[in-house]
This record gives sequence, structure tokens and C-alpha cells, in this order.
Amino acid sequence: MKTSDFYYDLPEELIAQHPVEPRDASRLLVYDRKTETITHKHFYDLPEYLGENDVLVRNNTKVIPARIYGISDETGAKVEFLLYKRLDLNEWKTLCKPAKKAKIGYRFTFGNALACTVTGAGEMGERTVRFEYEGAFEARLSEVGHTPLPPYIHEKLKDGSRYQTVYAKYDGSCAAPTAGLHFTPELMDKLTAKGVGVIDVLLHVGLGTFRPVQVDDIKDHKMHSEYWQITEEAAKALNEAKMQKKRIVCVGTTSVRVLESAAKEDGTFEAGHGETSIFIYPPYRFKAVDALITNFHLPESTLIMLVSALCGREQTLRVYNEAVKERYRFFSFGDAMLIL
Repeated sequence: MKTSDFYYDLPEELIAQHPVEPRDASRLLVYDRKTETITHKHFYDLPEYLGENDVLVRNNTKVIPARIYGISDETGAKVEFLLYKRLDLNEWKTLCKPAKKAKIGYRFTFGNALACTVTGAGEMGERTVRFEYEGAFEARLSEVGHTPLPPYIHEKLKDGSRYQTVYAKYDGSCAAPTAGLHFTPELMDKLTAKGVGVIDVLLHVGLGTFRPVQVDDIKDHKMHSEYWQITEEAAKALNEAKMQKKRIVCVGTTSVRVLESAAKEDGTFEAGHGETSIFIYPPYRFKAVDALITNFHLPESTLIMLVSALCGREQTLRVYNEAVKERYRFFSFGDAMLIL
């Protein structure tokens, strides 16, 4: 399949620049794969579609203030570093711009709180850096770091908590699992009151979110690896849900990547953690996922390819064109779709 097979025409004014208030007031396009029907709702209507036979699987990662701006000791140049993967206590992989001003051996300071030395260089602006600091790294980073909004969002975010899910728990992502941004505590209470199960897994969202597919044949695309974890409690709950033939409803593509990376061929799970570079595209056969809540994704992105693996490419593009026609809001702060 060609990357261009996943193109659709999106007017720029439909790219959401800020979140709606309240979170669950966003629109919800419901697509039923069996009947191939589309229904237009709002996210607060989600309890109409879920019940005691459903289990929501959420990604409880937390976005860190991963965008920092440093001054070179050697040249005085200002350089942006986007932290996307922790290698050990002090060493990170970063995306750097302008990268040509961050040569191996150069040292950068970030105010009085933090400094780093470039220890390695990769392709397309990737740099490995080793940090120096006193106290806790997370505390120092919070002093100088900025919310790493995607490049298509040009408005400043007034409330940084709006780029976190209400159930975010573990620091580590350089991008939010955006399907989860629509949930409020009250909506979660309504769902659990209906008997909907909730299972939390972890995937720290990495560089792939910022990387376009730059090959013609999608089979040639290589995903960056991301850290995932399934606890003993989560594995047990997932296996019980499978045994009881409950519907596994993933909140977002990141939860899909965790489950499909960790699932055995029979769809069961063991507790574990590791790195995954899973790339899901048609005609992928899902082992664990039955339904999906997701936002509307960029044309020709790996995320629209994942959705196409679940719905079929032609049906996905039909749904997306309908969403454009109906003036849905797209991407991270945009509206959502429920795929049944």
C-alpha cells in the first residue's frame, strides 16, 4: 500500500487550535462497522453506547514539560530540545532544532536549573544528551520546560492541564494520548455506574507522534520504539474480560498499541513491560481490540493507517470525508469518533 492511499483533503480551519469546554462537550462521530452507519453525537452521549459488557482500556501516561530552550556555552546559540525518550537517570534522546547548532560535545544551559551535554547525533535532528542538575530531575524540568504541543497548534494553551487526561498518572510522554482528553470525572462515574469496566495500561508516547511517514510504500516505514507496561492487576482484568467475552474498548491508539504488542496469539495477556515499535496498518488482524475511541488524525499518518486496519481503508476515508463535510474539529484538540 502507498502512503498516498491514506490522503484526504482537510481545510486548515478545521484543525482545532484549543480544546472545548467542558471536555466532554466535543462532538462524537459513531461509526458502526457491521451496519456501516454514521451517527452524530456528543462525547457526553458515550454512556448510550457502553454498558456492563464493555471494558474501557485507558493509557494513564502523563505528559512532561518536554520542550526546553538552551543556550550554547560554546556559541551562545539558542536551541530547542524536545525530550522524547529517557535512556537512564540522566540521559535522554531528544529532537533538536536547529540541530546543526547542537554538535557532539557542546554544552547547553537552561536557566539556572539544568544543563546538558550533547553525547550523540542521529538523523533528522535527533540528539542524545546527558543532563546535569541538583535535586530531582522532574523538579528542575518543571522549572524550565514547556508543554510540547504539536506543531499544527499555533495558539498558546492557557491551561496546561487541558493537555493531560484527568486520569494521567505516570510521567514520561512528549505528547498526550489525545482520545482521553474528552473524559471528565463525572463522565467516568456515569460509565462505571452502568457497569463499564476500566483497566489502565501504560505507553509513554514518543517521537512517532511528530514524525511524518516519508516513504512511498508504507511497509518501508519504521516506527520509533515506545515504552509500555501492563501490571499484574491489568493483565488479570483483561484476561477475565476476555474469558467473559466482554468487548475491549480502547481509549486511543496508544492503548491499542499496548494491547496488540503484549497480547498472545489467543488474545490473552501476561503482566510485563518493554519497548514496542508496532506498526498497525491494513490488513492487520487484531488479537485483543474490539472497539476504539479515537480522535481524527492527520492525512497519511500512521494513526489513520491504524484506524484503517480496524475499519478498512475505504470506509475510513468515507467517514473522514463525512466528518469534514459536517465540520468536525480535527487532531489533538479536536472531536472524537467511536468505532464499534
